[in-house]
Amino acid sequence: MAVGRWVYFITHPNVVVDPAVAITEWPLSEAGRERMARGCALPWVTEVTALYSSAERKALDAAAILSAATGLPVRTLGGLGENDRSATGYLPPVEFEATADRFFAEPEVAVRGWARADDEQRRIVAAVQAVIAEAPGRGGIAIISHGAVGALLLAHLHGDGISRRFDQPGNGGGNVFAFDAATGGVIHGWQPIG
Repeated sequence: MAVGRWVYFITHPNVVVDPAVAITEWPLSEAGRERMARGCALPWVTEVTALYSSAERKALDAAAILSAATGLPVRTLGGLGENDRSATGYLPPVEFEATADRFFAEPEVAVRGWARADDEQRRIVAAVQAVIAEAPGRGGIAIISHGAVGALLLAHLHGDGISRRFDQPGNGGGNVFAFDAATGGVIHGWQPIG
């Protein structure tokens, strides 16, 4: 096992995008399910002794796959959810990317009614700290969450300002970074799960 206790922050992989369905209720797509299943074969998965998830369906779908592979129960925590963008709901890809650019570039502004990035960063940092404080076992902690809040957490761990340069690769999600639970030191940046 790795020295110290590592936290693996995992973003849900590819989803079924349906403008008629609330974003929080989008399920994993078949490709997302396949990628998550492949990710369960990564070596670090055997180190995981605690599994947490956002309460959003796409994250819960991913967590269920990891739970089946590890035998661990899934603990949900609302604070691990994606940034609140309910003010706009679904946006077409080009419009979404432009709005996300502004979300990261103007962290003290509620861009188009989305929650402010600086508030969302405080929320995700507090949620992850709560997970670390309560996680049972001594091994790794897996957290399944979302890309934007993952970028906000990664910026915090690096001690840098909020920036989209910390965002996950544009591969449909399904990425992981790891950090030391005790020190917050980043072990590795974003890597695809499968």
